Amino acid sequence: MKQRKAWRVVKGAIDEVDLVVEVVDARDPIGTRNRKLEKLVMEEGKPLLIVMNKADLVPKEWAEEYKRRSEIPVVFISARERKGTGILRKEIKKLAKPILDEKERVKVALIGYPNVGKSTIINTLKGKKAVGTAPIPGYTKGKQLIRLSKRIWLLDSPGVVSIDDFDELVIKGGFPADKIEEPVKPALKLIGRILETRREAITEKFGIKEFESEEEILRKIGERRGLIKSGGEVDLEETARWFLREWQTGRFTLFASEEEKKRDFVWDFGEILDGVEKELLLDPRRILWRFGDELREKLDGQKRAGIREIEGVTVGIATGFKKCDSALKFLEELTGKSVLAGECFGKKWKGAIAVMD
Repeated sequence: MKQRKAWRVVKGAIDEVDLVVEVVDARDPIGTRNRKLEKLVMEEGKPLLIVMNKADLVPKEWAEEYKRRSEIPVVFISARERKGTGILRKEIKKLAKPILDEKERVKVALIGYPNVGKSTIINTLKGKKAVGTAPIPGYTKGKQLIRLSKRIWLLDSPGVVSIDDFDELVIKGGFPADKIEEPVKPALKLIGRILETRREAITEKFGIKEFESEEEILRKIGERRGLIKSGGEVDLEETARWFLREWQTGRFTLFASEEEKKRDFVWDFGEILDGVEKELLLDPRRILWRFGDELREKLDGQKRAGIREIEGVTVGIATGFKKCDSALKFLEELTGKSVLAGECFGKKWKGAIAVMD
């Protein structure tokens, strides 16, 4: 839907309803709040409530501070986890009460960018699947009127896309990362925004502490993910798609999970993986036979990991574990892939080599 047409729909929805709920992604409230929408609602003199969805992905302390400082009422929820929806229901009823003193029923519009979770919120409030949902940005089509209670109705309308350029559309989840022909530019823009908002997120997620530019960060992410082209260069486009996909799906947020914070390891084995790729060694036993001496030198109790995409599979190495199974599980968690073949080595401290798919 083009911007002009989208805004006609939004303005029509605002005129039609009595109360507006703006749905925002709690991971990126600055990027997903729409000031133009908020101004339109205020000019119409209608109540406005901001719902921060996906609140399970941000710290409680941060959420409470944001709510305290906001000039507009804010409710934090996680529709996916069914948390906070009771508070949301009460807040809607609270804002609707003065209107119900004058009108028989209140109509509420849920408006927000694509992929912020409007349909999931409606389904949760309703208690059954009132609106179709899918993990695809921009899935909701048309608008529907759904009964929330005897006197309160929800109007679901398409997500607002008031965006000046395609890069912002991608960052906000309005276009699937896998279908982007030129993903590097929006990925670099997203990295820049993360650095401005909370630069620690880059270190917590990827272990990158020193860098001079957004492109260097993207290149280091590619190195750590093993997204290397023939010749040893990082595949920046595939790295950018992967990075954007992690952001769109919520696997990467501004705030690391406690598990990620506790995961203290060092990225390593670059030279060994260069040799594995050059000699096309895709059998863990052959890798251990060829590079066993170098690998055993790394068994000092420090957790280390390295991964590389080679010929359609992922080769991973992890050391510094007390059990071989722990090393293999760590590699699976790190890559999101399953071990096809693995080989363990070491005595007091153990390591593992795995081929994954």
